[in-house]
Amino acid sequence: MTPYRAVDAHAHYLGPGLPSLPSGAPRLVDGRIVRGDGSARAVPSALWDVRERLRAMDSAGLSHQVISPVPEIMTRAWPEDPAYARAVNDSIARACRESGGRLLGLGCLPRTDPATELARCLSLGLRGVLVGTRMAGDGLDVPGLSPLWASCAEAGACVFVHPVDHGRGVLCRSGPQVEIGLGMPADTAVAATALVFGGVLARYPGLRVLLAHGGGAFPWVYPRLRMAAEGPGEQWDALVRRLFVDTLVLDAAHLPLLAHRFGPDRLLLGTDSPFLPEHFADAARIAGVLPSAPRRAVEVPNALTFLGLPVAEHPDSRRTSAEAG
Repeated sequence: MTPYRAVDAHAHYLGPGLPSLPSGAPRLVDGRIVRGDGSARAVPSALWDVRERLRAMDSAGLSHQVISPVPEIMTRAWPEDPAYARAVNDSIARACRESGGRLLGLGCLPRTDPATELARCLSLGLRGVLVGTRMAGDGLDVPGLSPLWASCAEAGACVFVHPVDHGRGVLCRSGPQVEIGLGMPADTAVAATALVFGGVLARYPGLRVLLAHGGGAFPWVYPRLRMAAEGPGEQWDALVRRLFVDTLVLDAAHLPLLAHRFGPDRLLLGTDSPFLPEHFADAARIAGVLPSAPRRAVEVPNALTFLGLPVAEHPDSRRTSAEAG
């Protein structure tokens, strides 16, 4: 077994062989994600090539990586025939097996009986699921999603929350720069607000949730949300510090605020591999920004805690946890 030295918690995978459905749900065909409307986009080969991915991980100093579905695949799996989600999850589990244990997987769920597919994901060795900041347009605190949260909490499955549709519909302006630069961070902040102030985390105290991209705008706007909320601020602070966030904020100067807002034990490495190659190595190296003990916790133990893996079983992680404590 490869020792845990640095775990990248935010990476995506899409393998071939997804079913062709009448709805035109996206599939990987000849190195492109093809949709039913005839549109397609080319994607890096590391998205499906496990050997290439492992080589890139070696170059970046990553021992392990958590792979989850491409967000547009996950969002279509939710309202689709459950066979689509099953195929996505089978593909991710297969990639994890081919990696010799260096890849750890998260799956996706269908809206029809999510508990059954979640149980199947866990039986395949996946650690949890990817969900969107909105699920078929619904906020994360709507009553209809209660079965999803209850199933994840009961099963001990972790949940990774990722923005969808480039944040479109969150802002009054559109365009790639606005959507990626403002829409996605705002979308994640709205989702975090639903989890904290909408009662999801309070109702499910065992739920482990990771927010993509450092929680988007949420760490910065939280003081204003707290001010406007009813009840003592300390209760909201405690819920916020249950959230995990990744380090993919594109500017290491932001990391101290994340450590302050969520706690240094809640930060995980994240790269968005293979979609941001220019930031891949930078996102995996945060030396000089956080003190040494929290930095080592970010590299391994925090991810294992989020994934529900026993930190004590890994010697490098035991040493790191002791230093961080």
